[in-house]
Amino acid sequence: MSESMSFSQLALPEPILRAVLELGYEHPSPIQEAAIPKLLAGEDLLGQAQTGTGKTAAFALPLLARLDPAQNDPQILVLAPTRELAIQVAEAFQAYARYMPAFHVLPLYGGQNYTTQLKALKRGSQVIVGTPGRIMDHLDRGTLVLDKLRAIVLDEADEMLRMGFIDDVQTIMDATPPGRQVAMFSATMPNQIRAIAQKHLKNAHEVKIESKTSTVERIQQRYVMLDNNQKLDALTRILEGEEYDASIIFVRTKSATEEIAEKLGARGYAVACLNGDMNQAHRELTIRRLKSDQLDVIVATDVAARGLDVERISLVINYDIPYDSEAYVHRIGRTGRAGRDGKAILFVSPRERRLLRTIEHATRQPIEKMSLPTGQVIEQRRIESFRAQLAQTIEAKNLSFFQDLVNDWREKLETTDTDMAAALLYLAQKDSPLNVANQFPEIREPHSRDRDDRAPSSGRDKFSRGDRPERSGDRPERGGDRPPRQRRELKGDYTNYRIEVGKEHGVRAGDIVGAIANEANIDSQFIGNIKLFDHFSTVELPANIPAETMQHLKKVYVRKQKLNISVDTGSTAGGSTSGSAPSSAPRRERTETGSGPRPGAAPRAPRKPRD
Repeated sequence: MSESMSFSQLALPEPILRAVLELGYEHPSPIQEAAIPKLLAGEDLLGQAQTGTGKTAAFALPLLARLDPAQNDPQILVLAPTRELAIQVAEAFQAYARYMPAFHVLPLYGGQNYTTQLKALKRGSQVIVGTPGRIMDHLDRGTLVLDKLRAIVLDEADEMLRMGFIDDVQTIMDATPPGRQVAMFSATMPNQIRAIAQKHLKNAHEVKIESKTSTVERIQQRYVMLDNNQKLDALTRILEGEEYDASIIFVRTKSATEEIAEKLGARGYAVACLNGDMNQAHRELTIRRLKSDQLDVIVATDVAARGLDVERISLVINYDIPYDSEAYVHRIGRTGRAGRDGKAILFVSPRERRLLRTIEHATRQPIEKMSLPTGQVIEQRRIESFRAQLAQTIEAKNLSFFQDLVNDWREKLETTDTDMAAALLYLAQKDSPLNVANQFPEIREPHSRDRDDRAPSSGRDKFSRGDRPERSGDRPERGGDRPPRQRRELKGDYTNYRIEVGKEHGVRAGDIVGAIANEANIDSQFIGNIKLFDHFSTVELPANIPAETMQHLKKVYVRKQKLNISVDTGSTAGGSTSGSAPSSAPRRERTETGSGPRPGAAPRAPRKPRD
């Protein structure tokens, strides 16, 4: 990347350039500098780059520049492997297009209400960002029409291969107009991804960006796993339980800076916010107050905090996790400057675990899991702080007037020095009580389908990495030509379920995996053996799936058929194939052999899966 190059040199339209500059972008990253001119020129592009290198802007900015604002039909389709990435990319498009009139972007992913999506599709959107399973669903229903598509982007293609969506990706690509522009991004290039590129990309320009190590020395980096509704409580505990001089709290939106600053102020913190709505004079005043010890906490957005260098800042809290690693490095760089030590804490919800791994991968630094300060820790910190204030007051202040009062009151009240001091201490600490150990109940880590893979596995943690099954059968192996691994068995209780879609409907094992993974928020690695029959199929799933999730799965469609999932009872009605007793170790195998019984005939046992 040329340090002298700016975004204004990339020939982007004025509305897009204005949005980019307001977002705080200064110089294009290597992938952006290489990709934007080629995509602006209408060329196909094959990019090999890690997440966190700025590739979303690398394809979103030039494709937005080529949109026809008068056309309300889908013109850009972005395929992403997960709902989290789909939402992230859709939000990025919206941010870049904030000054483009009548612009609409629509994320389509599993787990979201169909009615909402159908209404949005009818209203029209120029950009569709979705997961392969949900895009296939809308194509099958005829609710998504791509005949006016101008460009398609495959984001993190190797991840879609790993998750078993690559057949759906091929089908979707085949459903797009032949003259559309294609951009494909992948961190690695296994043979299957290279084959798709050779089939669908025409005279593609190939870009490969080597990831650089981002190191932030002298900064202790930790994270805590939380639900969103636990964040404010966790924030106040950290501000009370951690040692720091001044702190900056990063959030995503301007409104969040004001809301959190207001709530912290009500709790007695010397706090102010920094956001893009503030004029320069107000910003400078806030920074002066921070430098002069009049403020201890700043709540800021990324853009507002750019260039902020205040020696007092020794703690950075990422209240909202950033969507790319570069923003994370910029954030925590507000502390630990000029050789000073610093601390950075990251709040992560279960659905954001993937972003945590992305940051770790891009910075090549592990982020340590932390426990929130307990009530005992907070109580001790308050006591120590009060004692320090008391010592400073005794040393620095003239207390003669108050000494006379104490002597007078002690005699009139006929009390001891200890009782007098205790009563005064009680009155002094009422706004910030010292005896609080029992007032801070434990904040429990939220249940996650993807438990912390860095912690040792336990019997209770059925979904830990230590129990991760291996794929076989029709599932592609990661890494292209890598030889297949030895299969092993799943641990934990699994139940066999029946779903009302089978081979006569054209269903494949990958369709079922994609639907359940997206709609039930279950990682595909925890979906067991799938058997396809003529009129129905069976699938092994963890036995502890919540009832509301099962009710939702009943209404999910695959190949235009409602799943109507139910426990496989082993009865002959409709041709069930197996009993429903939980299995402690189902084979991690998917087979498309077998067929359902003829109407009126006794059920036939399924073939034994082949090794």
